[in-house]
Amino acid sequence: MSERRRILSIDGGGVRGIIPAMVLAALERTTGKPARDYFQFLAGTSTGAVIAGALAAGIPAERLVSLYERRGPELFRRIPGLTFLRRVITGTMYDVKTLNRMLAEELGNHADWQMNDVPNDIMITAKGLDDGHQWYFVKDRPGAKPGRTGSLRLVDCVTASAAAPTYFGPWEVKPLGLLVDGGTGVAGNPTYQACVEAFEYMKTYKPKDTTIVSLGTGRFLDRPRPTWILSWLEWILSELLRSPGEQQTELVQRHYAAAKFYRIDVKLKRDFPLDTVGAGLKELRTIGEKLAATVDWPAILGEREESFEIDPRKVRPDAYARAI
Repeated sequence: MSERRRILSIDGGGVRGIIPAMVLAALERTTGKPARDYFQFLAGTSTGAVIAGALAAGIPAERLVSLYERRGPELFRRIPGLTFLRRVITGTMYDVKTLNRMLAEELGNHADWQMNDVPNDIMITAKGLDDGHQWYFVKDRPGAKPGRTGSLRLVDCVTASAAAPTYFGPWEVKPLGLLVDGGTGVAGNPTYQACVEAFEYMKTYKPKDTTIVSLGTGRFLDRPRPTWILSWLEWILSELLRSPGEQQTELVQRHYAAAKFYRIDVKLKRDFPLDTVGAGLKELRTIGEKLAATVDWPAILGEREESFEIDPRKVRPDAYARAI
């Protein structure tokens, strides 16, 4: 009998990453072990890349929850008038160098890890600024020709993936050039890309022997129609993250139906921008706590859970987002 393997994929969504962090913290409390012990493959985009990289480095999920609470207000510090003016003039609101510094501080001794040093299989997504090339940062495969991403620094890959346009400037990853958030392409939810890497390229994963857990960062579907330039920019960025994310769920179910596939997400009653702090961040934590309380991790790990399992009879991907 083949060994059962698991893939964990985490969406982008800025500080809404506190929601999947809460769900993973519940896993670690329930099992008493780090999340990385249960998932051989970790994939993430943007805030999901931050979580995936931190989990791979052995950082507890509970500390990731506190990361959003501790560092979020520092990173997304708005100066009345000046922050708006900076966005209009430069196209960004916050300093990407500060983002990189904070990530390096949180990763500690693992900040200089190359992708090949990561103990788990891993995928982090980003997009080239100049050529629009979609990048999937993975470890070099044994026996294959030297790859292009295995020697890249983990902290640089995570920074590039989290550099959401209009919030941060692009991050340079040598020798690839300037990169931005992987969610601005097709990988706001990187589940399908992770499956392609695992099943088609690595060959060490087989759909019938694999459990996939895809964690969302909340779905808000009642967005008002945009009426001016900044509202249009926010709408476009939201759709770039949301629409491909829904498609990934369908693609995995269609192409890899033999895999056990769970999608865990929540419907949001209001919009939470990527840089939400203060009372909004506390509200997101509460949402994460409520969602985490509905997740039966022992049943998922034992493949007995049904409420989050992908049902091919549900044709709308947002049907997998739970109302709480």
